[in-house]
Amino acid sequence: MAEYISTAGRARLADELHRLLSVERPQVVNTVAAAAAEGDRSENAEYIYGKKRLRQIDRRIEFLSKRLDQLQAVERASTDDRVVFLSWVEVEDEGGQTHWYRIVGADETDAKLGWISFKSPVGKALLGRRRDDTVFVPTPGGDRDYTILDIRIGPPA
Repeated sequence: MAEYISTAGRARLADELHRLLSVERPQVVNTVAAAAAEGDRSENAEYIYGKKRLRQIDRRIEFLSKRLDQLQAVERASTDDRVVFLSWVEVEDEGGQTHWYRIVGADETDAKLGWISFKSPVGKALLGRRRDDTVFVPTPGGDRDYTILDIRIGPPA
């Protein structure tokens, strides 16, 4: 299965990579160089912390560089008659409570916003379904049934 992300999500990752390369990494390199010039590096907290931070930045740069090559950006949901990537979906659980979810890529999930990965159990169960379909979702907390009330291309009003 392809690795999808919204165009806005891809732009955020690309902006982070650019910021790390052009702002943060050069600042940390300068800090480490200045700390190294002070002499004994074994007891120089600024040098030790700076080297650790530099390794963290380099790992993140490597991850983002590879990840951005793997991702396919999608502008918006292609239909509102069935659940697809980037759809907004209103569901009702067994207790009668309604929830809005947006089906997004793994790099964009945010539980507070109701953004769930298309690879998550709920995301997988919803993909391809239509209004009034009931989906069964096995979860660690127990099995859940959701009825799809609405599907939208854009965010709910």
